[in-house]
Amino acid sequence: MSVSDTYAKWRYRTVPDHLLGEVLSKNWIDNAIPFAFLLIVVALFGSLIPGFLSPAGFSDLARQLGEVALISIGLGLVMLAGGIDLSVGSTFAMANFVSLALINSLGWPVWAVVPAVLCVGALIGLMNGILIGYLRLRAFLTTLATLIIVRAMVDLLILSYAREVAMSMTLSEAWFYLGEGFILGIPVNFLLLVAVAILVHLVLSRMRFGWHILAVGGSRRSAYNAGISVRRTVCATYVISGVMAAMAGIFYAARLGSVGPDTGIGLEVTVLTACVLGGISLGGGRGSVFKAFIGTVIVLMVTNSLIRLNMPSGSTPLVLGMLLLLAVAVDIRWVKNRHKLLSRVYVSPTYFDLPEDPSANVDATSSYAVNDKFRDVTAIGLGDLDGPEDMIFDSQDNLYTGGRQGDIVRFFAPDYTRSEVFVHLGGFPLGLAMDKEDNLHACVAGMGLYMVTPAREIKCLSDETNRSLFSIIDDSRIRMADDLDIAADGRVYFSEATIRYGVSDWAVDALEARGNGRILAYDPKDGSTRTVLSGRVFPNGICMVDDGESLLFAETWACRISRFWFAGPRKGQVEPVIEDIPGYPDNINRASDGTYWVALAGMRSPAFDLSLKMPGFRKRMAQRVAMDEWLYPNLNTGCVLKMTLDGTVTESLWDLSGEAHPQITSIREHKGALYLGGINNNRIGRYELPEADQTWTSQNDYWGRT
Repeated sequence: MSVSDTYAKWRYRTVPDHLLGEVLSKNWIDNAIPFAFLLIVVALFGSLIPGFLSPAGFSDLARQLGEVALISIGLGLVMLAGGIDLSVGSTFAMANFVSLALINSLGWPVWAVVPAVLCVGALIGLMNGILIGYLRLRAFLTTLATLIIVRAMVDLLILSYAREVAMSMTLSEAWFYLGEGFILGIPVNFLLLVAVAILVHLVLSRMRFGWHILAVGGSRRSAYNAGISVRRTVCATYVISGVMAAMAGIFYAARLGSVGPDTGIGLEVTVLTACVLGGISLGGGRGSVFKAFIGTVIVLMVTNSLIRLNMPSGSTPLVLGMLLLLAVAVDIRWVKNRHKLLSRVYVSPTYFDLPEDPSANVDATSSYAVNDKFRDVTAIGLGDLDGPEDMIFDSQDNLYTGGRQGDIVRFFAPDYTRSEVFVHLGGFPLGLAMDKEDNLHACVAGMGLYMVTPAREIKCLSDETNRSLFSIIDDSRIRMADDLDIAADGRVYFSEATIRYGVSDWAVDALEARGNGRILAYDPKDGSTRTVLSGRVFPNGICMVDDGESLLFAETWACRISRFWFAGPRKGQVEPVIEDIPGYPDNINRASDGTYWVALAGMRSPAFDLSLKMPGFRKRMAQRVAMDEWLYPNLNTGCVLKMTLDGTVTESLWDLSGEAHPQITSIREHKGALYLGGINNNRIGRYELPEADQTWTSQNDYWGRT
């Protein structure tokens, strides 16, 4: 190995280039920018103001957060739905006045004051919701008008009743506790804020109404076409915003007891700055409760710090205006460029050196020599199938195969000319296996592991597994279940070819040549799924060895087949069986003579083999060349191998013309014939095996049935 190859091998094994792309692909990366702002604010004012990080300072900040952050969360919900609410400051002022009027002048108890004031806020929000949601008026102009109207009403009420409200003071301990109380040293209103934030987060992330808000904010037309009541959803967000502003007004009234005419003035700018600075998109559909909270923390820290620094009175709105302008610019540029950046760094090829490619020429002396044994392959379902990647037989000799449209098609024995759609799974079925009760198991791309009973009942066995401890991407979700086999004890072992890519771009994984795949095990006894082997290079075919302790699996891009012990004294060990296959192995299945059939989905090419040792070249190609012009593995020509358990290839079968059966991704021997599948084919091939056992079936070999 040359010095450059040695360095490249060491460099790409040491530096995890793929982590940057995985970090940028996470939704929480949007929080990085506001969090960086927060660190800058803390560092800057912490160095300028003595005691900035004192417990007393944090207590005061927490009490203010208990008021302002509630309004930010309400406004954030409106913005997530694609709207804006400029009336929150006026609603806050109205709630403050009504609270003091009811508690001081009318002597209402606290338990009656709180719901009454919340109803006032809800009424103002409902007015906005009807005008904007149902009458479809402009949100900016409508809430601006509401701001003016409600503010005018507050001014008139203060002018008429300010003395009466201010002169009488309640003696309610509950009221004072609401404004000034602590629980375990934490302000009451801050604890309520935390409870509300958790509730709203659960609604947004786990409940239908929250999904509706995000869908409406993402695209109102698409949400409407999906059956979502857009008008009702928009109206509801304004009602919630009004309630949140009223709740904040109650805490403010209980804390200060003031009905001054400047109450709430400019508050809409403060909370709008907090939401945008926190990362809630002005275009809707993108944001979270945490973003609203962290934005509010930043804004309050800045405003409080400017006051403590004795800055001129106009400096606070000036700084807030500048922060808002900066936040808007960052929001627009980030939304526009994030995916461009992600597309440049997510695909991260690594160094991979394949063994020497054994010759498969016609005149080669190896077992891989090209021949024309498949010239007489007959077709089943020609033109009626689309992508039969795998096939399986039941105990009655009926043949089952999948299709790109999400169907499982059943061909009836003995001649397989009649067929029917057995079930519709919805996803692309890849690997298939049958248990001893004739329950059909299927790996469904993008969906996971499924089972179909003879009565056509569909069951999802597994769509997630245990998450890796140090994984950045969520690898608990099964993205691309590929092939499977069933052990004697009923456990289902199946491969997930890659955790980084889906079924639409699985070939990109070949460009990386990284160990992105794994083997999983589903245990029907407790319904659990666990990762039993990780770091595999596009693991594909799975086949049980009849010792009951091990299985064979193929690594497609690594061009090798290995044996994995899942039980017995060698449990957990992996041993290479063949490491220098001249093509890309796919499915593996048993043969009637105790050997194993291996499908090669394509053949190696010198150009792609060379590129695997040039990760820099492949990365530049991914960045600069259109995806449909990338250098990919050759998957246009394939063949079938027969191998022993010690890795000896005893036979190869080819279609010399490439017309009888073009691509081969799976094979299945059944009663003297070899059946061929192909993920890009429109048929199942049937090849008569001249010397095979005419009574042998995999169902009998696995489960002892005839």
